[in-house]
Amino acid sequence: MKTKISTLFVGLGIAASSLMTTGCIEETFPTSGATEDQLGASSKATEALVWAMPAYLNTPLSLAEDHYEWGYGAMMHIRDVMTTDFAVVASGYDWFAPWATNQGQSNNGRRPQYIWNFYWKSIQTTNNLIAAINEETANQNQLGMLGNGLAFRAMYYLDMAQMFEFLPNDVTSGINPSGNDVTNLTVPIVKEGMTEADARNNPRATREEMAEFILGDLNKAEQYIAYSPFNGNKALPNLACVYGLKARCYMWLAGEGNSPESAEYFTLAKENARKAINIGGSPMSKDACLSTTNGFNTLSAWMWGSQMVAEDDCVKTGIINWTSWMSNETDFGYASAGAFNMIDASMYNRMSDTDFRKLMWKAPADGALAGKEAWLKADYAEATPVYGSLKFRPANGAYKTPNEGAVSAYPLMRVEEMYFIEAEAEAQLTGSSELLSAFMTTYRDANYVCRATSKEELIDEIIFQKGVELWGEGHIFFDYKRLNKSVTRGYAGTNHQDASRFNTNGRPAWMNISIVITEENNNSALKGYENPDPTDAYTPWVGQ
Repeated sequence: MKTKISTLFVGLGIAASSLMTTGCIEETFPTSGATEDQLGASSKATEALVWAMPAYLNTPLSLAEDHYEWGYGAMMHIRDVMTTDFAVVASGYDWFAPWATNQGQSNNGRRPQYIWNFYWKSIQTTNNLIAAINEETANQNQLGMLGNGLAFRAMYYLDMAQMFEFLPNDVTSGINPSGNDVTNLTVPIVKEGMTEADARNNPRATREEMAEFILGDLNKAEQYIAYSPFNGNKALPNLACVYGLKARCYMWLAGEGNSPESAEYFTLAKENARKAINIGGSPMSKDACLSTTNGFNTLSAWMWGSQMVAEDDCVKTGIINWTSWMSNETDFGYASAGAFNMIDASMYNRMSDTDFRKLMWKAPADGALAGKEAWLKADYAEATPVYGSLKFRPANGAYKTPNEGAVSAYPLMRVEEMYFIEAEAEAQLTGSSELLSAFMTTYRDANYVCRATSKEELIDEIIFQKGVELWGEGHIFFDYKRLNKSVTRGYAGTNHQDASRFNTNGRPAWMNISIVITEENNNSALKGYENPDPTDAYTPWVGQ
């Protein structure tokens, strides 16, 4: 296995390179190519702008040619390894270890730079489309495509707002080293039609400003997206996804539930989650979840997802793609070469043996489910460590070659998430566990009983079950940060690597991603408004 990884590595000619110095300024004002008027005049050109959005999700090697650069899936993986829920076996192949071990997270590091550049380039693809469509003269198809673009842009800005917003923690202060209060500041808003001069003096938006912008996009998307000629293709957002994004946004605004506006936001989150559920399809069945050939690699199973094709550069690399990093069951991937993905041991042990989702991870030899998991082949059962993931399978079970197995899909939004948003919102408002119990007993574990005896225990149980459901999908980071939830990786029986065994008191400082210095150099309004550097702010647990 290692020989295959090394051969591909050499064949690609990959070498570390110096950081790009571009940020959202350069990425927003391209200097060549067709004009917006030219693009908007041709229906085919406009369609090309639409498909540029999902295409960019899987762009590899876009910054410094590091092997963690494989697009939006990498953003999901980065967020997951910052939590308790997702553990990775210590390995020389794990390019994501710095995010798990809190290394190199300062504003001049290339890892925050990759996050920053990926999102701004992604937003550029949406701004190009939005700028090319005139609402006053557009036909219905064009308005529908505008809705696709607005929803895509809202997803990106909502991600960035939550990742870069500074929230209080017990390690770094909201008063940064420059003496400025950066609490609740998100990122600059760069939109279509903005002049370069304005973009070069563009401050971090407050939470309120960002929310207004995101919801403005989503309100327009809700109005137009039903007209999209591509509504049958789940690589693009549809109306259910717009409601889902609104539900996510209102949960972000509700926070821990202790602000005067929280009840209103929980109510709005619940309402929009229900709208998404009503038109977003059904939860995945047991057979679909546990399929060795089509388990969590099939676009049709979700509300919205990303689909790779054989011609994609990420597939052609062989190893710098979703399947390589997320599936433990391949002959070609990074995960199976040693950077095995695992569920947190305490999380696995908390799950009920009657919950079929527990079969998505390898059971301990003395566990009740040992030997009951479905593997692609016996060799993988032997090689995969205890608690190793079986959730994300190579496409069609093609584990031998990347030009087949990496032609996969991964979820951006599933209807199951909406059930958990609805359940938490209801619990926050009334203390009721009814919605949680209804989902669990209907779709996941007929024997499920919620044993929470307080509102706090109930919220913890909902987030736990949501974490199990969405494990590896990049969402639970937002709940950790929003709810001021502690990361706990140091305990007896832990399966987290030694250097990442941090136990925090509330949300960890590393979840406030650094605004990169290259952007400060291009945008004068950001000077002195950087997030404090969390690197090395915690000491790993070394107990027994």
